[in-house]
Amino acid sequence: MTDRIDGAALLNEVEAFHRRFNVFPNEAAYVAVVLWDAHAHLLDCFESTPRLAFLSPEPGSGKSRALEIVETLVPNPMAAVDASAAALFRAVAGVDGKRPTILFDEIDTIFGPKAGENEQLRGFINAGHRRNRPMFRCVGDGANQTVQAFHSFAAVAVAGLGYLPDTIRDRSVNIRMRRRARNETIEPYRTRIHEKEGFALRDRLATWAEQVSERVMNVWPALPEGVTDRPADVWEPLLAIADAAGGDWPDRAREACVVLVTASKANDKGSLGVRLLTDLRDHVLVGIDRLPTVAILDRLNALDDAPWADLHGKPLDNRRLSRMLAEYMTADNEPITSRNIKAAGSVLKGYYAADLRDAWARYCPPPPESPLPPLPGTENAA
Repeated sequence: MTDRIDGAALLNEVEAFHRRFNVFPNEAAYVAVVLWDAHAHLLDCFESTPRLAFLSPEPGSGKSRALEIVETLVPNPMAAVDASAAALFRAVAGVDGKRPTILFDEIDTIFGPKAGENEQLRGFINAGHRRNRPMFRCVGDGANQTVQAFHSFAAVAVAGLGYLPDTIRDRSVNIRMRRRARNETIEPYRTRIHEKEGFALRDRLATWAEQVSERVMNVWPALPEGVTDRPADVWEPLLAIADAAGGDWPDRAREACVVLVTASKANDKGSLGVRLLTDLRDHVLVGIDRLPTVAILDRLNALDDAPWADLHGKPLDNRRLSRMLAEYMTADNEPITSRNIKAAGSVLKGYYAADLRDAWARYCPPPPESPLPPLPGTENAA
């Protein structure tokens, strides 16, 4: 009979192993990465699996080394730098009966701004976030093809330079890596020496996972206040594991959850359309009930730290402004369009704040100071 493993002590050892070779940006990152390592061994206990993303603005920030340490600690690691979607479908279906933990380094070469379209890979990573969401593909030759379901539920960790599609980023624990400061030192990692230490921890994680699987399956861990929707999907497996480990891990996990979810919201400017709506509300139509299109464009394109002056080499113009705003609706459920504005004896096309208020309330984050009035019919909602 295998001796019971102290989960908290084991996670402490895994954290210490990471700290020897990785400098993460904050304490929350160490907690999240350790829990993610453990969750890869308990994947069958959960309905969703968070992606783990090591991202940085510049090379030399320790992303690849972080992924390398993770590789020694997770079950059946599969490095997938240039793997095709078809190869991944079949790998997750079972290579020698074992589902891999997929590790993508240099993910920016797959999804970065200069990369080509990789919709099949994006679809694979998105679909594999939840159990029982297979992807269907035709297999066979010529007219002898049949539709086959490929299961994609698998743990995925990625590393790359600063860019992920929104659909993947929102399903991820995002670790914003930085170059080491001069006073931040780590132990040189030598594969021949240290890999065996990681493998020993991996094997103990696997044993512990077997011991606690019934305790983490179908549980609903208490989430910190305000953590809902997609962030809740990301963090529920990690918090369940922390609760099973005990010690100070439940408290540390929830503190890490708050820190990283808050950081992701601060870095999330939403889609380009939401950014447009927000800039119109906060910088352009401030205290104004209407403004001609030409004046709106002047103000938008003059904004610092905004994308409008350089959208793929061209400033925002009236055609694109019209097309983007027409995607949103007024309170009367009509597309937002320009209307006539009388100014100095002439009539110009422009936009009215009244037409934008419903979209502002539905899509934009709260304004810096005074909140928008509630949507009609929601004043007395609980």
